[in-house]
Amino acid sequence: MLTRGLIVSCQAPKGTALEGSIYMAAMAKAAEAGGAVALRANGPDDIRAIKQVSQLPVIGLWKQEIEGFEPYITPTLASAQAIAEAGSDIIALDATLRPHPEGSMTQFLQQVKADLRLPIFADVSSLEEGLAAADAGADYISTTLSGYTPYTQKSEEPDFQLLKDLSKALGLPIVAEGRIWTPEQLKTAFDLGAYAVVVGTAITNPQEITRRFVKAISEKSEK
Repeated sequence: MLTRGLIVSCQAPKGTALEGSIYMAAMAKAAEAGGAVALRANGPDDIRAIKQVSQLPVIGLWKQEIEGFEPYITPTLASAQAIAEAGSDIIALDATLRPHPEGSMTQFLQQVKADLRLPIFADVSSLEEGLAAADAGADYISTTLSGYTPYTQKSEEPDFQLLKDLSKALGLPIVAEGRIWTPEQLKTAFDLGAYAVVVGTAITNPQEITRRFVKAISEKSEK
């Protein structure tokens, strides 16, 4: 379903100026016009709005915090069903080995896939998790959560080592996601075996983009 190329994540952090389905739909339309091969979107409302204006495949997720559990990317079957009904072509979910609200990662992933009969986009943070997700039946493995679990190292750079390891170990399409800011980093990801690359903040978050430029001015002034 996914072709090789750039996937644009159209998500607006809560409280930011572009929060709202109308803005994410416009962002998706612009991404499609620019050459994106797919979109990643959060929540039924945004997904529904995006499907009305774009023909690209949508990797849907729903960020929901569940008390007592760390996974929040499509953490329940109900959340997966809701984004499927909204028009998601692919279901993204947390495939880390942390405790999940509805059984183990393997049980949950298999339940979602059996119930919805849609491809599964597994967000992982380590090689071990990628292997486990593949064994569970995931169709795509993404480095999304590297640096966002207690047992992986946070970095300002993309986790190219994880991408390289997953690409060598698995025959599935491996997607690079997380902290990719430049075309050069994107090219490196493809050189290391990525089937596709997700870019979000660097394209769709003008507040953070502006902040980075302002920070560069401040750093220059301090020298």
